[in-house]
Amino acid sequence: MTTTYAALLRGINVGGKKKLPMAELRQLMEGLGYEGVRTHLQSGQAVFATGHGDEASLAAELTQAIEKRFGFSVDVIVRDHAYLKAVAEACPFPAAELEPKQLHVTYFSAPVDAQRFAEIDREAYLPEEFRLGDRELYLYVPEGLGRSKLAEHLAKPRINKGVIATTRNWNTVLKLVELTA
Repeated sequence: MTTTYAALLRGINVGGKKKLPMAELRQLMEGLGYEGVRTHLQSGQAVFATGHGDEASLAAELTQAIEKRFGFSVDVIVRDHAYLKAVAEACPFPAAELEPKQLHVTYFSAPVDAQRFAEIDREAYLPEEFRLGDRELYLYVPEGLGRSKLAEHLAKPRINKGVIATTRNWNTVLKLVELTA
């Protein structure tokens, strides 16, 4: 049985570092036997189908292949369509009423320790807010991610120790649902 996935690559093509041309990424993924490979934007989203592996093994396979081919390490999270759709549908914020730059989802490579997030003084960051899911975090930032003190705090390693995290804006969240359908 073939499943459609999205691969979320963290920190590529940002500020001239870790340049990874999407055409070359597509070729690499096709070389791994993935089918229907497509990329979205230049910031590290690829959609593909395969009948082997699971999210974790596919992420590891892709991480190793990128390092071998391009000479640098890239964190990769792989999620299937059902998960991506469930994340979009479970959004605790009124997504339809917000600008896409105000709403983001951070995808985690594994479930996170909710206690680490419970210790955050949420009042100190208002009107910014977040809601934690199992392997995702919804982030509302009225002034955008670049100006967010809450996003800066959440990015600290002590919050997500040992877990890969990568954030996408709401437009990209919805596009990945569409592309994996």
